[in-house]
Amino acid sequence: MINIVLHEPEIPQNTGNIGRTCVATGARLHLIEPMKFHISDKWVRRAGMDYWKDLDVTVYDDYEDFLEKNPDAVGNTFYSTTKGKHVYSDVSYPDGCYIMFGKESAGIPEEILSKDEEHCVRIPMQETIRSLNLANSVAIVLYEALRQQNFKGFSLEGDLHRLDWSK
Repeated sequence: MINIVLHEPEIPQNTGNIGRTCVATGARLHLIEPMKFHISDKWVRRAGMDYWKDLDVTVYDDYEDFLEKNPDAVGNTFYSTTKGKHVYSDVSYPDGCYIMFGKESAGIPEEILSKDEEHCVRIPMQETIRSLNLANSVAIVLYEALRQQNFKGFSLEGDLHRLDWSK
């Protein structure tokens, strides 16, 4: 099980999409307040589609509340940030780890990042771009962690619905 942590998310559609990705991958979603929306917001629900009811999600008052309720996150959290010195695919993600992403406008606060430089990871991109979309970033890093775990418990084959693969 991988834990996805969103620190003060601002855009409900991103959070809805991330929630749907978490359901599809069996990941837990942790949301740290303050958020710029309420999780009952119609845009969160619309982006999360009918999967939102199946989401394992917890909301925390603030970062300290998150740490207090998840003591295993200390030393077991990877911080996805454009300030990271390690490429996200060059680290090993253990089962049960936490992967944190910051708010869309500012990322994870430097006060958090500066305490654990070794666990700060980045997604490479062109220098002229500030950042990728939050939901896309979560999918990229989460699927790398799952790939490293050989997609344990996942369906690895698909079938056509109306036709078959034979020619």
